[in-house]
Amino acid sequence: MNELERYLQAATRDNTRRSYQAAIEHFEVSWGGFLPATSDSVVRYLMAHAGVLSINTLKLRLSALAQWHNSQGFADPTKAPLVRKVFKGIRALHPAREKQAEPLELQHLEQVVARLDAQASLALAADDRPTLLRARRDKALILLGFWRGFRSDELCRLEIEHVRPVAGTGMTLYLPRSKSDRENLGKTYQAPALQRLCPVQAYIDWINSAALVRGPVFRGIDRWGHLGEEGLHANSVIPLLRQALERAGIAAEHYTSHSLRRGFATWAHRSGWDLKSLMSYVGWKDMKSAMRYIEASPFPGMSLVTEKPVDQGA
Repeated sequence: MNELERYLQAATRDNTRRSYQAAIEHFEVSWGGFLPATSDSVVRYLMAHAGVLSINTLKLRLSALAQWHNSQGFADPTKAPLVRKVFKGIRALHPAREKQAEPLELQHLEQVVARLDAQASLALAADDRPTLLRARRDKALILLGFWRGFRSDELCRLEIEHVRPVAGTGMTLYLPRSKSDRENLGKTYQAPALQRLCPVQAYIDWINSAALVRGPVFRGIDRWGHLGEEGLHANSVIPLLRQALERAGIAAEHYTSHSLRRGFATWAHRSGWDLKSLMSYVGWKDMKSAMRYIEASPFPGMSLVTEKPVDQGA
């Protein structure tokens, strides 16, 4: 890879790049399209998959086609008036309610943490290092993901060198890049120390148990208790969370990694946070994005946790 290719690759996130590659393959191989495409072929592609693929998926496919043509120096067929009009018609005739992850309610968070604590205590008594490590890792990941409203990829990219915890006070976390940081300037976050369900103490317990001093915070653990060198993949957060929920006796099929983020947003909304404060804390730039995460509460103002996290670095 030459210097130019390296910079071009760095300009697009890995997940986006993989999605675009899959979209181009679907257009060329699965559907039998030809690149460079014409606006007519793009219209036929949209019509062939209208009502089969979701609006968001079709939108991603169009973005991938646009990116391919622009990068290759060809005119972008997706910008043609006919393509835009057909896509608008598909959106009107095939409306679909966006599927959302179930928000992790505070009482379910308590159940999960209680189960992980019990698991850790039994493992400690039995000198079962692999189970102890998994319980403490999962507790730290879930609590930090909830109280900080982190996405799965943000949790998986946390580096020990960029985390400064102070027991009983709070912790500072720095992410060199994130989805909301379009310019890759890096952003510093604060996470609260709480009387219970504390992400700071959970993080300290995990790091001390694993004897980690540098590198990724959250890693894979094999059957013998050996830790991987690389961070967890973002896709592994969903099965990790669902397993923890199921062990706590909670039906987990509708929960995803977004459940942590939605759970915090729901809790904050019910606890009386105004939308501006919530958007600033979580990092939303668009009000519509924030509203999609908030679960309306029949009892506004009710809160099970009195401490309000303060985000001095956001």
